[in-house]
Amino acid sequence: MKTFVTAMRMLLLGVLIIIAGPSAAQQAYPNRAIRFIVPYPPGGSTDPMARLAAQKLSEKWGQPVIVDNRPGGNAVIGADAVAKAVPDGYTILLISAAFLSNSSLLPHLPYDTIKDFDGVASISRSRHVLVLNLSVPANNLQEFIALAKSKPGQLDYASSGVGTNTHLSGVLFDMMAGTKMQHIPYKGSGPLISNLIGGQVQLSFQVPISVISQIKSGKLKAIAITGETRSQALPQVPTFGEAGLPGLEMTGWFGIAAPAGTPKEIINKMSSEMAAILAKPDVQEFLVKQGSEAFISNAEQVSALIKADVAKYAKIIKAANIKLDN
Repeated sequence: MKTFVTAMRMLLLGVLIIIAGPSAAQQAYPNRAIRFIVPYPPGGSTDPMARLAAQKLSEKWGQPVIVDNRPGGNAVIGADAVAKAVPDGYTILLISAAFLSNSSLLPHLPYDTIKDFDGVASISRSRHVLVLNLSVPANNLQEFIALAKSKPGQLDYASSGVGTNTHLSGVLFDMMAGTKMQHIPYKGSGPLISNLIGGQVQLSFQVPISVISQIKSGKLKAIAITGETRSQALPQVPTFGEAGLPGLEMTGWFGIAAPAGTPKEIINKMSSEMAAILAKPDVQEFLVKQGSEAFISNAEQVSALIKADVAKYAKIIKAANIKLDN
C-alpha cells in the first residue's frame, strides 16, 4: 500500500511539472540576452529609437538587449534574419517604412511581410518636414508649389532610398500638388543632408531629427510639416494643412516585430513593458527632442497597422509605377 501511495505521489508530481513547465518558462522570460536586429547601418535616424527601447528594456528586465545592425537589401537582410529565427522572443526586429513597402517593391522577398512576423509594440511616430536649399526662391508652400509647377522635372528631391517614407512623401506631394519633381535616392541621410545644403539637390522630405539642427542654424529652409498640429520640436513650421495642402499625411513610425509563432505571453509582456516605458515623462521628452512623439500600441494594433500600411504603400507605389531600380 505504501509503495502504491508513493508511486501515485510521484506520478502526480510528474504531471504537475509537465503542466507547470511551459508556464514557468514563460514567467522566467527573459533569462538571457535578446538580440534586437536593426536592418539599417548605425548612426541613422533609426538608431535612437532602437537604442532607447533596448536600454529601457534592459534596465527593466536585468538582461541585455543587444542592438544588432544588419543593413543591406533595402532592409531585407535584417528582416529575413528575424523571419527565420527561432520564435522564442530572443530575436526581435525594428520595423519602419522600408519593411512595410518592400512587398510592393520586391517581387521575390524571402519572407512574407504579413504572415512571417507578429507585431509586438510601437515605439515612436515621426512627421516629415519639407526642407529646401537656401537658394530655392520660395519661402512658403504656395510659393514652392508655384515654382515647381513652372519647372516640371527640374527640381530634384532627395530621399533615403527608393520606397522609403522620404521617397513616398515626394510621390504623394507630386500627386496632390500637381507638380513633377525628379527623385534622387541616397543610401542614408548623412550624404543626403550634405548635398542638400551644398545645393546638389534642391529639397527633401525628412524626419525632423535629421534636419533640426540645420533648420535652427539657418542652413536649410523648412516650409511645411506633416501632422494635424505643429511639431513641438519645430513650432515655427506650419503643417501642410495650414500651408494650403491638407491631406498630405505620410507619417512614419517605428515599432517592434517578432518571428511569427512567438508565444503570445512573451509578446504581450514586451508590449506592455514598452507601453509603460513610453508613458514616462523622460522618455517622451527624449522623443520630442528627436522630432518625434511616443506612439503606444498593443500587439494586435501593431499587426493591424502593418497590414494597413502595407496596403497603403502598395497603392501609392502602384499608382506612381515605382521600381526599386528607379
